[in-house]
Formats: sequence, structure tokens, C-alpha cells
Amino acid sequence: MVNSNADALGIIFPNSYDTLVPELVSERLMASIPFAGRYRMVDFILSSMVNHGIGNISIIVRKNYHSLLDHLGSGREWDLTRKNGGLNIVPPFAEKTVKVYNGRVEALASVLAFLRSQKEKYVVMADTNIAVNFDFRALIDAHVASGAEVTVAYMEKEIPEGMIRENMSIQNMYYTLTLEGDQVKKMYINPVVEGKQNLSMNIYVIARELLIEQINTAYVRGYTYFERDILAPQLDKLDVRAFKFNGYCAQICDMRSYFEENMKLLDEANLDGLFAENPIYTKIRDDNPTRYIEGAKVKNIMAADGCVIEGEVENSVLFRGVKVAKGAKVKNCVLMQDTVVEAGANVEYVISDKNVTITEGKELKGSDTFPVFVAKRQKV
Repeated sequence: MVNSNADALGIIFPNSYDTLVPELVSERLMASIPFAGRYRMVDFILSSMVNHGIGNISIIVRKNYHSLLDHLGSGREWDLTRKNGGLNIVPPFAEKTVKVYNGRVEALASVLAFLRSQKEKYVVMADTNIAVNFDFRALIDAHVASGAEVTVAYMEKEIPEGMIRENMSIQNMYYTLTLEGDQVKKMYINPVVEGKQNLSMNIYVIARELLIEQINTAYVRGYTYFERDILAPQLDKLDVRAFKFNGYCAQICDMRSYFEENMKLLDEANLDGLFAENPIYTKIRDDNPTRYIEGAKVKNIMAADGCVIEGEVENSVLFRGVKVAKGAKVKNCVLMQDTVVEAGANVEYVISDKNVTITEGKELKGSDTFPVFVAKRQKV
């Protein structure tokens, strides 16, 4: 890990965009959705912060956070078990000033006392609906060098179909930027436009004192959303700059994109783009290496530790502990932890949640545009 101090504290919002994948968040939040075989969505932003010297990180949870607490524990895997700083999980109702929030303004207002007591000069904020190996050190350095008051990270890409298709509500807003050089001149909310756009990653760096001042003012006025209510109306007053991210980023905005982004990792170039630059840490589960029993046939798969494969598996992502019995066929699937496909079963274009059992001889097929989802602990 990079041990240099970035003079910044991190704040992560793990419930942002929960409603885009209701099937996956009935018992968890966006941050703890399994991704890429052995990880959770929160691992990518959290590891990126730690890798670039941010060792004081708060996660402001809203609801359904028990799976996240179980996954993160004390933060040992991320080297965040520390006497000063480290991992700070802020649940709702933890103290009198904390309430269930709607937007970032309300979330940050609930931890103003904490922010005032910290010593870091800058605050870095991020959501967990993206899997990315992000260079927070470069973002902070660019922010300091430009003299900006706020810096926002963005990607030049088309707006994901899922965002437009879902007709995003105010709870799930996305933003595009109009730039002059690196200066943000306009911020558009939920635009429906074609072609490449400067799409915000919802990653920001801002001076801690300025953030406290802005949240204080916004909260007493009844404002809710950081981008819509603070940044967009003040682009002529605040010096807001943009930081372009050119690396690989998987963005989850519906079940189809969840399926597609997992499947993209079967391409080695995408896998390297997400994992090659810096390590991504996750909760350790002591398990055996994947076993391929005699007669098994596999082609183009990602299999985490603990899997046992006796049947045929092709173009699929298997999470920890998945078992594919003899005579079973699995093709174009994302099977989460401890899924069991029994003998003779045939599954194609299926997303299974944890602890699912596809019983002997069953046939379950979706399509590339509409994968079938099997909920947690279900027996089909």
C-alpha cells in the first residue's frame, strides 16, 4: 500500500443508486453488491483511497447496511485498523444529530461535528456504483495545482443506456459537464442526449473548511443534493474544475449493466484495466483453490477460490464456492457465492444471488438483453 499522507479524508456514500438494482439490494446496499468474482462494489473506491494515501475514511450508511458491516469489519484488509483515522462507519440513529438522509447535503450535515474535529485539509467524496482503480493522488494534486475550490472527476463517454432507460428520479441523478479548458461552466442534470458527454463520476475533492461552510448554508435552507443545490447554482461564484479519468470504469445502473460489466471482465484487457495498476483489497475468505474434476470442460471463465467444477462452464463469472455438478451446463452466467448447479441442469444468461440452488435436470434460460435473476437462497 502507498503510505504517504494525502492530507485528505475520504467520505463514501454506499446507498447511492440503490433503487437502480432493486433485485440486488433487498437485503444489502449498492456498496456490498458482489462484483468480479470475489469483490464487493465498495472495495474499489475504498482500496483506491487507501492506495493513494487516504487513511481516514468515513462511510455514511443509510439502510440495509448489515452486510456491509460484515464485509468491512474493522477495516483490517484495507489497513484501516488505526489509532488515528482509519475506517469510520456512520449508521443512522447513531447519535442525536444523525438521521436517515436523502442526499449528500443531509448526509454531510449529520457529520458536521466530525468534520470540524478533523485535521486534514481536503475532503474526497465518492459513491460506490462504479468499479474503478482510481488515482486519488492525481486528483488531489490536480486540484491543488489549479487552485480550484472544487474539482470533479469525469469520463468522456456516452450516457449509459440504463440511466436513460430508467428515467432517473431525483434520487438517482446523473450529471454532464460543459467545460472551457478544465473549468466547469455548466452542469446538466439527467440530460437525454446522444454521443459522448463529459459524464461526472460523482467523485469530488474540496477543502474541508469550504465544505463545512457550504453544507451549513445549504442545510439551513432545506437543500438536499450537493450537485443540484450547491454546485450547479454557484458555478459563476465557485471555481469548479474538472479532472478527466481515462482508465477503465464499470458503472452499475441496472441489472443488465450489472450483468454486462461482469461479463466484460472475461476480456483480459478490461481485467487488466481494473486490477493491474494497484491492488484491490477485499474480505479474506480462507478457501481451497478452484478444483476442476476429471471430465470438466471450461472455456473463457473467471472462477474465484472454493469453486468445484465437474460439468461444462463457458463465458461465465463464478464467485467463491460455486459448485457445478457432473452433466450440468453453465453458459453466459454470473453465479454468486455458494451457488449450486446440480447434475443435468442447464442454465444460460442467468444471474444467481448467493446460496442459490438450481436443482437436478432444470433448464433456466434468459437472453443477453434480459438475463434471468434468481434471488438469494432460492431453490429452483
